[in-house]
Amino acid sequence: MKGLRRTTTEALSVVSADFELSPGSPLPLGPTVQRGGVNFAIVSETATSATLVLFLPGEDDPILEFPLDPVLNRTGHIWHALLEGLDAGIEYGYRFDRSPNEAPRYFRFDPSKILLDPYARATSRNWSWGAAKGERQLRSVVADSDFDWGFDKPLRTPLSDTIIYELHVRGFTQHPSSRVTSPGTFAGLVEKIPYLQELGVTAVELMPVCEFDEVEMGRRNPVSGAPLVNFWGYHPIAFFSPNAAYSAKSNGRAAALELKEMIRAFHRAGIEVILDVVFNHTGEGAPDGPVCSFRGIDNPLYYMVQSGSGSYLDYTGCGNTLNCSHPIVRQMVLDALRHWVSEYHVDGFRFDLASALSRDRDGKVLASPPLLERIVADPCLADVKLIAEAWDAAGLYQVGNFPAYGRWAEWNGKFRDDIRRFVKGDPGMVPALASRLTGSADLYQSSARQPFHSINLVTCHDGFTLQDLVAYQQKHNEENGEENRDGSSENLSWSCGTEGGTADPEIEKLRRRQVRNFASLLILSHGVPMILYGDETGRTQKGNNNAYCQDNDLTWMNWELSREQSDLLRFFKNLIQFRRSHPALRRECFESSAAKHPVEMHWHGRRVFQADWSPESRSLALHLKMGGDSQQEDNIFIIANAHWEGSHFELPQLEGRTWVRFLDTSVDPPHDICEVGREKQLEDVESYKVGARSVVVLVLGRQKPRGRNECLRYCET
Repeated sequence: MKGLRRTTTEALSVVSADFELSPGSPLPLGPTVQRGGVNFAIVSETATSATLVLFLPGEDDPILEFPLDPVLNRTGHIWHALLEGLDAGIEYGYRFDRSPNEAPRYFRFDPSKILLDPYARATSRNWSWGAAKGERQLRSVVADSDFDWGFDKPLRTPLSDTIIYELHVRGFTQHPSSRVTSPGTFAGLVEKIPYLQELGVTAVELMPVCEFDEVEMGRRNPVSGAPLVNFWGYHPIAFFSPNAAYSAKSNGRAAALELKEMIRAFHRAGIEVILDVVFNHTGEGAPDGPVCSFRGIDNPLYYMVQSGSGSYLDYTGCGNTLNCSHPIVRQMVLDALRHWVSEYHVDGFRFDLASALSRDRDGKVLASPPLLERIVADPCLADVKLIAEAWDAAGLYQVGNFPAYGRWAEWNGKFRDDIRRFVKGDPGMVPALASRLTGSADLYQSSARQPFHSINLVTCHDGFTLQDLVAYQQKHNEENGEENRDGSSENLSWSCGTEGGTADPEIEKLRRRQVRNFASLLILSHGVPMILYGDETGRTQKGNNNAYCQDNDLTWMNWELSREQSDLLRFFKNLIQFRRSHPALRRECFESSAAKHPVEMHWHGRRVFQADWSPESRSLALHLKMGGDSQQEDNIFIIANAHWEGSHFELPQLEGRTWVRFLDTSVDPPHDICEVGREKQLEDVESYKVGARSVVVLVLGRQKPRGRNECLRYCET
């Protein structure tokens, strides 16, 4: 087909004056820029007609529509065409139909809709975050992949050495106090890399960055009247496309470039980038939701659908469940993961509601889910970190039992729950504390996994912040517009005596101590600690434990807190540095015989070697000892006391050595924690008075002083 008239200057860059439509190739799927044109390929098993629709950049009406011949432009279930004379930058979409459509509730074709390509590398979105789209149609864009990565290479930080920081791209820099050039964007994150380096984390875990529609909700905050938005982004509509609103230019192609620049900058700073990916459902939602891609291309292929009624099987709580047991969908997920690794150099993935990926087309749980197995075996993904949220919204809880294949790490929900119960003083939690401190062998050892397969967390985006965990007994989600019905009611929190804000100095002091207790047990436990953004500066959501729709001060990082809560920030920094300085805290193996530098673990109570495992006990002490040469020798003594009364604890005696104090959460800042290498000498080397509701950390110091004069010199230094 020839003779397109050159209508605009911009058209000259993406469409030549003479172009042709030919059958093209069925593979690879999606748009492929090749010499002389662009090949398009898309799968629909059940459509009987398909039309390729082209747009010039920024124009609302199509310039051409090409009905694809079901014989010439179809191979099996793949519709395809090669358009010579096109280049990157052209916008496009598809129309699909079925005739006759004997089951319109099952086959949800709507030829009036122009649909996104599931394999599109960018979208046509060119409006800023939160702008009402009206009738504007989101379209796919043919994007090029040229980018100068320089000498960028995977960091491959071992999981045992990893410290994860979970953050929201917009929420981290949108607050005016961030003072970045482009707030709420990938570029804005780059300006905060020095902060993350100083904090000491080794990886950032970005909440979803794939394209999603943040204004889909159409609801308002019943208190303020402000529009509510899909802030978190757990409703993807394009698995291969970065969110254009996270670009400083609010442009799909610009977002791809900006994200690559951001990842390259993080790598240069020694920080890995992990993406939170959502392959359990899409943003099309329930049957009455929008038709923007998958539903209109091939509904029963992409979604779990009951064959008779056409109803969706919803294991995600979001209206639909992606049909990941179908080979085509399985391949799409794999191709998307490869795309992010090869094109964007990402270092790992955290899979939202990953247990939903282990169900077959009817929702039955599979013992060996083929998708999870293929992800582990895929050679392109061999070096990336794989982290599962090992549950779904329908009650399938697989923490410790996720189909691991020796590879999958898990968000350890039991670590979160057990540490919360212990710190707030529940009885009978000492045995559970012992397991969580040492890598949760009860969960992971039987599946041939190691301590570093436990991603330890106390808080995450879903639930209370760390500050709210010690200030609220109940959730306060009224501003979400769901009459406080949303969000979990089982928070295992304790408000320390009063709900919310208080002017009582004793309650405030106790809350500060509890925050430090949580941070200490999280960062000192074997496994991989994960910190929620802002916890290190006391960020609060005012008791909202499901702030998915709040785009305001509740979810934005207030950078003034880094000054106001400088003591807490310093506490986190020193804790992280302590972990990175002590190999005994980063145990790689459960079996000592398999470890290059085995870690001995000895349990104590108030008396050495007499741990109290009774249901009434609320305290425990752990001596971690790593032998070897002088550079590998490491001795750490951790005492955790959740009782409301303090107590003396005997200290293990090592010939010729003495303990020094690194941390005591019962001591007022700035003396609650020391810099690494500048620990405080103890007055009593035989025992230590542990305060109520506190954590103490001691390390083995130099040789004991001999005689009065040497003792004086020792204490002076």
